[in-house]
Amino acid sequence: MTLPFSQACENNKQPILDVLHPLLADSKRVLEVGSGTGQHAVHFAPALPWLEWQPSDLAEHHPGIEAWREAHPSDNLHSPILFDLRHSDWPGDFDAVFSANTAHIMAWPLVQRLIEEAGHHLPRNGLFILYGPFNYHGRYTSESNERFDAFLRSRDPEQGIRDFEAINTLAEQAGLSLEQDNALPANNRLLVWRKCGG
Repeated sequence: MTLPFSQACENNKQPILDVLHPLLADSKRVLEVGSGTGQHAVHFAPALPWLEWQPSDLAEHHPGIEAWREAHPSDNLHSPILFDLRHSDWPGDFDAVFSANTAHIMAWPLVQRLIEEAGHHLPRNGLFILYGPFNYHGRYTSESNERFDAFLRSRDPEQGIRDFEAINTLAEQAGLSLEQDNALPANNRLLVWRKCGG
């Protein structure tokens, strides 16, 4: 099959990896929620050979992810698993959860469930890492983000760029403490929370 391709993934994969590499130095198993095309997974896994990278997504994305995995195999990159926040159970034991460009696509109740589940299932000192555009103090960080948000909401009123403060409140309620807020290219952020309790 033709490999699915996202130009955004191609553009942001190395800046994200530059943050992930030291951040995940002590991690063993990482769950990627919403792996999309699979481009992030095949770029990150070989660069982080000490850990196991587990892609996950809705079933319709699995063939594309698997095609990328077959084209760029890595011993620590697993086949994608089904994870649908509408009804799937948490898929196993992981000490880090990574998700890119999902919070503005998922309906808000699913964002809530992702953060609640991550907080519940991560071990002490486990990491929850979320990448994408976010608003701060109810305001857009750029005109391009404002246009992007209008596009998302015109397509589906349940989509849209989320407020950082609302996300962080959910994380704190789930026992996660904000550790990093990294500015990345194209007006995106990489947010990192650490599990406080056991």
